[in-house]
Amino acid sequence: MRRVSFLSLPIVLTVWTASALAQGNPEAAKMKNPVASSAESIAAGKATFTKNCRFCHGADAKGNGPMAPKDTHPSDRTDAKWDRGGSDGEIFAVIRDGAGPKFDMKGYKGKLTDTDIWNVVNYLRSIGTK
Repeated sequence: MRRVSFLSLPIVLTVWTASALAQGNPEAAKMKNPVASSAESIAAGKATFTKNCRFCHGADAKGNGPMAPKDTHPSDRTDAKWDRGGSDGEIFAVIRDGAGPKFDMKGYKGKLTDTDIWNVVNYLRSIGTK
């Protein structure tokens, strides 16, 4: 009986993690975007997105990039539903820390500055569903 319980632990943890991620990140939701959304910030965010994100998310951010890892489904950043939370802080945290149950999307912490990431958040807001 203990073996069955022990073997089911990874399944329970995976379901719990996926459920938690789908509900957003309450701590990240509290973060406020310190970079004002401006033409300059949006242009900088677009440049950073084009350099780092378009390969998986697509040039139009619809999740249709040609180099997404096999059997993954990069998020459409232009739709109204953001599975990991839609606040600026939650979007920032996903870009910084990565996403997915298996973290197919690697985080950009240490690769992009916080300002670069906030600029990407502003860019995504500018192209998303209003």
